[in-house]
Amino acid sequence: MLNDLKNPAPRDCGDCPIRHRAVCARCEADELEKLDQIKYYRSFEAGRTVIWAGDQMDFVGSVVTGIATLTQTMEDGRTQMVGLLLPSDFVGRPGRETAAYDVVAVSDMVMCCFRKGPFEDMIAKTPHIAQRLLEMTLDELDAAREWMLLLGRKTAREKIASFLSILARRNATLNLGQAGGAMSFELPLTREAMADYLGLTLETVSRQISALKKDGVIELQGKRLVNVPDFDRLLDEAGDDSDGGMLS
Repeated sequence: MLNDLKNPAPRDCGDCPIRHRAVCARCEADELEKLDQIKYYRSFEAGRTVIWAGDQMDFVGSVVTGIATLTQTMEDGRTQMVGLLLPSDFVGRPGRETAAYDVVAVSDMVMCCFRKGPFEDMIAKTPHIAQRLLEMTLDELDAAREWMLLLGRKTAREKIASFLSILARRNATLNLGQAGGAMSFELPLTREAMADYLGLTLETVSRQISALKKDGVIELQGKRLVNVPDFDRLLDEAGDDSDGGMLS
């Protein structure tokens, strides 16, 4: 269930931290004004379910701050994390009545939501929104294909390095920068959640993170802050070149 907003969210789209990457990124002023009429902000505490798989979807929207997981449950109760929702990622699918996955907030999260019916009407009438949504969908498809490679062929060390490079690259993009050189970012998942997402054991995740730290590929500050002295070296450990990676 949605909670009331506890933290202020940017009412002016021009002040939104994800404006340049969100579904509204290409919108003109008049289009933003129309979106403003159907949008509202919601917040979710860490651990709160945003929506359960199979539930009726009466909204779509973008993650403004925070992170969520996409999880699928099998008939026998086994679950698998199948994706992450990072800031600017889109939640929900126009034209689909129910949610396909459980969406759970990993950290305190703010979403910019749109009423589903009016948003679908805007897609039909606003090429800028439809074009951006298509781009985001194709990026998600590319990411899913790359993730299949990671899960199927990469070693445990490469999986950890690849995951860290994804987070570093996304953090740079959200801050209107480029990935390269020395970088720092917050690790949004616990090691248990990373193990689930990467198809590894907790012990393996801890061991590989410690090995990357020992080899100077990463530095850890506190529980969550990751410093990368040389991003190209991290890419080498991930088995990617400078143009590689799964998310931009």
